Amino acid sequence: MADRDAIAYPPRGLSRDEAARYVGISATKFDELVKSRRMPRPKRIDSRVVWDRLALDAAFSDLPSDGAENPLDGGLRIARDAA
Repeated sequence: MADRDAIAYPPRGLSRDEAARYVGISATKFDELVKSRRMPRPKRIDSRVVWDRLALDAAFSDLPSDGAENPLDGGLRIARDAA
């Protein structure tokens, strides 16, 4: 049952490498974006450092786009700002 649950939904907390891969960039570039606050800072769970997948989604939506804004990104921003 536990194995089936692991496949049923994506993890909420991601390691540095997983977070970088999630947004589609290298770990080095991800570090740059975290340092410049264009990506969120991590959360600490005891000795583990993890990035919140939902915070990554919001930060990714806030990055500038080439051309017109994706309507989904605008909807996510509105929902986040309303919360």
